[in-house]
Amino acid sequence: MTEVKKVEALTKGDIIKTYFRSTFMLGSYNFERMQAIGVAVTMIPAIKRFYHKKDDQAAALKRHLEFFNTHPWPASAVFGVTAAMEQEKAAGGDIDEAAITNVKIGLIGPLAGVGDPIFWGTARPILAALGASLALSGSILGPLLFFFGINIIRFLTRWYGFKLGYRQGTDIVQDVAGNRLKKLTQMASVLGLFVMGSLVSKWTTIKLPFVLVHYKNQMGQMVNTTVQSTLDTILPGLVALLMTFACMWLLKHKVNAIYIIFGIFVVGILGYWAGIFGL
Repeated sequence: MTEVKKVEALTKGDIIKTYFRSTFMLGSYNFERMQAIGVAVTMIPAIKRFYHKKDDQAAALKRHLEFFNTHPWPASAVFGVTAAMEQEKAAGGDIDEAAITNVKIGLIGPLAGVGDPIFWGTARPILAALGASLALSGSILGPLLFFFGINIIRFLTRWYGFKLGYRQGTDIVQDVAGNRLKKLTQMASVLGLFVMGSLVSKWTTIKLPFVLVHYKNQMGQMVNTTVQSTLDTILPGLVALLMTFACMWLLKHKVNAIYIIFGIFVVGILGYWAGIFGL
């Protein structure tokens, strides 16, 4: 049986430190693990509060170097939930490393799907339009409205998102016996996969203009049957889906993400040169 230890909760100073660190989470963005380094740096105050042995701190940091990519503002809610789970784990609770990783990864898809349209697609354009209309009339309030408006939204989302995630996360992890944590993990994973699946169709476009057949229709016009038109009659977006599955297969077999990215570049350039792919 795991020994239950008393672990101090995060102090207000820890929350402030976490907030300021989270504002720089994109400073080390890379195309292999995206925001992972920024996440690990953000979690340092919580890790130091909960773990006092260097080995435990190093293991916790390593957990948070896994792939992470979502909207940077509501990401604070993920940090809050994760901090609550780390606190319970440090106290000897029935939480393993996989549970922490699964909940964190499961939440990034839904938050990205919500954060992008709300903040990038709604708040920012509206504030920019209002600010521009005032600026065109010569008012200094135009740029000030945009600057302070967007940063107030950013501050409130980050600050209260972390506090809400930490408070709710503590309630969730204290009821592990009731399977709430397992249900949360499953729900977050399903919703995240659903959002990411829809984004594949929206963001990935592959055109195959390679001509299979030339023929004349009843009007005497020349008609080209291309690979793209044939695939569209079967399932639109099929090639993008297959490419996604291929990338997942390569990642599962430990192929470096950088190699996959450059491989896609090479295949795309050679395919365009050979007339298989098109714009």
